[in-house]
Amino acid sequence: MGSGIAAHCANAGLPVLLLDIVPPKLSDEEKKSRSARNGFAAGALKKMLKHKPAPLSHKRHAQLIEVGNFDDDLERVAECDLIVEAIIERLDIKQSLFTKLEKILEGKETIVASNTSGLRIVDMVEGRSDAFKQKFLITHFFNPARYMKLLELVRGPETSDAAMARVERWGRELLGKGLVHAKDTPNFIANRIGTHSIMAVIHQMLEMDLTPEDVDAITGVPMGHPKSATFRTGDVVGLDTLVHVIDNCHQVLTEDEDRDLFEVPAYIRKMVENGQLGSKTKAGFYKKTKAGIETLDPKTGEYRARGGDGDIKKATKKLAEVEDVDARLRKLVATEGVVGDFAWKSLSRSLAYAARRVGEISDDVAAIDDAMRWGFNWERGPFQTWDALGFAETYDRMVKDGIDLPDSIKKMRENEAAKGFYHEGKVYNLASGEYVGQSPDPRNVTLTVLRKGNAPVLQNQSAEAWDLGDGVLGVTFKSKANSIDADVGQMLNDAIEKAETDFEGVLIFNQGQFFCVGANLFLVAGAAAQKQWDKIEGMVKGLQDTMQKMRYSHVPVVAAPFNMTLGGGLEISMASNSVQAALETYAGFVEPGVGIIPGAAGTMNSVWRAFEDQPDGMDVDGYALVTQVFKNIAMATVATSAHEAIGMGYFRATDGVTFDRERHLYEAKQRVIGMARSGYKPPHQKAYKLPGDSGIATLEMLVNTLVNGGYASEHDGLIARKLAVVLCGGRSGHTHEVTEQEMLDLEREAFVSLCGEQKSQERMQYMLMNNKPLRN
Repeated sequence: MGSGIAAHCANAGLPVLLLDIVPPKLSDEEKKSRSARNGFAAGALKKMLKHKPAPLSHKRHAQLIEVGNFDDDLERVAECDLIVEAIIERLDIKQSLFTKLEKILEGKETIVASNTSGLRIVDMVEGRSDAFKQKFLITHFFNPARYMKLLELVRGPETSDAAMARVERWGRELLGKGLVHAKDTPNFIANRIGTHSIMAVIHQMLEMDLTPEDVDAITGVPMGHPKSATFRTGDVVGLDTLVHVIDNCHQVLTEDEDRDLFEVPAYIRKMVENGQLGSKTKAGFYKKTKAGIETLDPKTGEYRARGGDGDIKKATKKLAEVEDVDARLRKLVATEGVVGDFAWKSLSRSLAYAARRVGEISDDVAAIDDAMRWGFNWERGPFQTWDALGFAETYDRMVKDGIDLPDSIKKMRENEAAKGFYHEGKVYNLASGEYVGQSPDPRNVTLTVLRKGNAPVLQNQSAEAWDLGDGVLGVTFKSKANSIDADVGQMLNDAIEKAETDFEGVLIFNQGQFFCVGANLFLVAGAAAQKQWDKIEGMVKGLQDTMQKMRYSHVPVVAAPFNMTLGGGLEISMASNSVQAALETYAGFVEPGVGIIPGAAGTMNSVWRAFEDQPDGMDVDGYALVTQVFKNIAMATVATSAHEAIGMGYFRATDGVTFDRERHLYEAKQRVIGMARSGYKPPHQKAYKLPGDSGIATLEMLVNTLVNGGYASEHDGLIARKLAVVLCGGRSGHTHEVTEQEMLDLEREAFVSLCGEQKSQERMQYMLMNNKPLRN
């Protein structure tokens, strides 16, 4: 956990000193070696570079992390602004460390924060000075630190407002975390509610004689929870970690009315003893074998072929297709039979438990909801779920079922003014019995909030453009997975024309799971099957012209990519004048996988991007630049972060990266406004001398080696050779400066010719017939 926190600080550009203990059992000679003494910290840094999912958003960020050890380097913490302690969860060892830190930090403003998940502040700082206590608090990250938004902050009785404010700024502004203030109670908010929910589900499964597959089908997407649901989540977290948290609850929550629920079932205890810890040991509740996925049978303790009840699968699959999460939740608990029965019993128990914890773990129901959304990736927190099901109806059903509810909830039910936990922008305070205003970050805006007027400025079947205020015209796709079709292309054209007369800039901001998974290939595949080559060429030219129109618009065009930004989605980003990307943006050209190459100016813009930072008059090694572009496209290399996308040339070094997705729209809009109001002028068209025939020959040799070695198919080789011709500016690319139009013509010719290849058509048809998205 400590190395994960260090990595994310480095992602944010912060220098980090990473310390660990000196490895025990060093030889006398090794004890003299700093590298050996730093072995644990250095090993953690080395693992960062290989770990999946990657804690570093770019490997070069490791340069910001310096390693050391407690014995030789502890005095250096006096140089730091913040110390995050993430050592073993033993009170005596933590207290010993804090005793040493107090002496080192005397007279300093350094803040000390513990990443503990189960120890109380008052115990950890026992015997420390008031000055130390004033600058001490808990910062509880969720693992993996880069990807999980939640950061729980817990202050002690003496923690100063100034120290808390500094840590809040670090977490929110620099790391992009969602902050939740918790009380100093065991497991704080998210783990307390989350582990209770998990254990309620596990015990309910045993009582109703269901299987892990049945339970995961119900408690995943249908319940507004991640696809990993309950048991798969346990495998990802690690059963040893899960059991540690549950045992801690059972040990310390002696007054908890549901304490017995935190009793780990014997079969799970046995799994931990056997080393069946989940994904990290390749066996947990599920195990992947050559024959397929197997499931551990709780009754026998043995693995069996993955199964599950067919009726449950059918019902939950239908529920998962309901896009509106509130409607989905209502349908789930209303489903007749075992699905609805199980869902209601587990949900109602969890909701009631969360209600009974208000005042103990937090006074704010919104904080509890945020903790569960950000820490466990629930689409709705417990009180939001309660509202979705209907506050009054859910309360009445709970009472009928004999579920214990706190007096504050009973009073809320009697209060005629109480419509739910959330109402008209306010949240219900269970202590006062009144609605109170919320103070959201004004940067956490949505399209619904920003859009002006009652109707879009422009719209068609697949896209629309709204006035977002401040002179910004916002284009949003409405197609499936935000894929590109003729209407999307037309909207981009129309929006630019409209913006050039009536607005200051254009923002391309999509909603949904993905920014854009590429072009809709149904039309291309259909035209190819009918040998309508002129139609395909017209489609491609239309998209190329659109990209060029974006690039040379007289108002700035900014794209805001996030998550999957593939194929045409990346081409849109590269054609934009600037990008404000979410940190978790996965960008790449995956077209070779379906038998084609990028066809909407992607090849040209990739080459131009490689050349654009070279000073005029410099003798550039064009072949080296083109070769790297060739590798990125031919091997369908996908960047796994916005920082990687910058490093690969997909985005520019001057493009923005948003760490908090809830601020993405605000920051992207500010980029448009900033460009528009700082004298924006469109770029001039460029022409470059490219490798031409010799470059093509060299790249073909590379391709032939891969094909002959069995690393690529003959058809992969054909695609790569055509790509080489385009990127090298054609056979004569070395004889003159190749213009943009020449590059576009070469790209279009290669694209259309590949559509005529039987193997390419087979790949496209396979993808479409099997509903395989382009990203695969």
